Amino acid sequence: MKQFDWWLTGICASRVFNGLVFMTYAATLPVLQEKWNMSATQAGSISGGFQLGYAVSLVIFSSLADRISARTVYLRSLLATGICALGFAFLARDYLSGLILQTLLGLALGGSYTTGVMIIADQYKPKRRGMAVGFFIASTSCGYALSLLISGSALPLGGYPLSFLLTCLGPGLGWAIASVTLRRTVIPVPERRTGQHFTREVLGNRKAMHLIWGYTFHNWELQGMWAWTPAFMAVCLGGGTGAAGLKAVGAGANIVALFHVMGLFASLSMGVMSDRFGRAQVMLIMASISMLCSLLFGWTIGWPLLVIIGIGMIYAFTSLGDSPILSAALTEVMEPAYLGSALGLRSFLGFGAAAIAPLAFGAVLDWSNPLIEGQRSYQIWGWAFCLLGLGGIGAVWTISRYSHFRK
Repeated sequence: MKQFDWWLTGICASRVFNGLVFMTYAATLPVLQEKWNMSATQAGSISGGFQLGYAVSLVIFSSLADRISARTVYLRSLLATGICALGFAFLARDYLSGLILQTLLGLALGGSYTTGVMIIADQYKPKRRGMAVGFFIASTSCGYALSLLISGSALPLGGYPLSFLLTCLGPGLGWAIASVTLRRTVIPVPERRTGQHFTREVLGNRKAMHLIWGYTFHNWELQGMWAWTPAFMAVCLGGGTGAAGLKAVGAGANIVALFHVMGLFASLSMGVMSDRFGRAQVMLIMASISMLCSLLFGWTIGWPLLVIIGIGMIYAFTSLGDSPILSAALTEVMEPAYLGSALGLRSFLGFGAAAIAPLAFGAVLDWSNPLIEGQRSYQIWGWAFCLLGLGGIGAVWTISRYSHFRK
């Protein structure tokens, strides 16, 4: 049975560098709204395009991994991501180009998540799988945090073009590391037995469907929060325009990087905790606290900054804490020959919800901050975060049902 070793270190390192592009747009969003003359709805649509592209590619790549090696899909996705990331860095300069190139980047990225989970599931037995998947998810959080730190530091020095460039070099490095790590790893393609089909093995698997719907609600809450929290923190820090505004945006990105570090620790610790105490119990605790944070966080503008940061750290920890557990649990209740298909359905629903969440958040933000003399100040964020809380409520409900069903 595998422990944490250099092989897992290599897989996680490739995921860290690949993750540098995930938060580039979110970190620079307040600046891009001004430079690209975007409303909150338009800004949210770019995040939505990225998530929609990611959802579509996850379905395609996950299904392919049931028929060809997950290793092959993983490496080719990383290579395509490196190319698309550089295209975004050099060519995205307005709303339309940003929308198109972020969507293409999402399309390329999809083959590097579920296939990574499949590779790890093949290499680790269930007693250690929560730990291994936890480290893999944690490496994503590490990439997110570095993305925000690099973007926040680069903005005052060279504006958003420098931020784009520095973060978009990451996926190419990730592909190189993964190629070396997996050069001797063989991932077999499970054979499908006579009588097996998607409707029976996936849609008819009640345990799997509870986990898939739980992941969908979880992703609505999580991805909507990550897309807009840097902008929210910039407002909490005073916002503004010019040099002061850039400093607030940079500082907000750095604070949210700390939130992603909390997510990193959540993935590491909660994966291990679920190996010890059970998947359902840990998931339910994480989802319940995250739901409460969603309902509260947006109303904290004007509160002491340390209190806002403290709530944000708890929010980040709990919103991501159930992610590796949802993934590990699904690998344990699915037939191996249909694991990719199940992950594909989960991804379609989960990241489909994630594509809508930032757009819906932006629309509610526009609605709750009406125009005053042709301008919006964006000082009311509570209703938009409460919208994400609806996903939290759904996650708590489905995980509760899963917990009850397992007894």
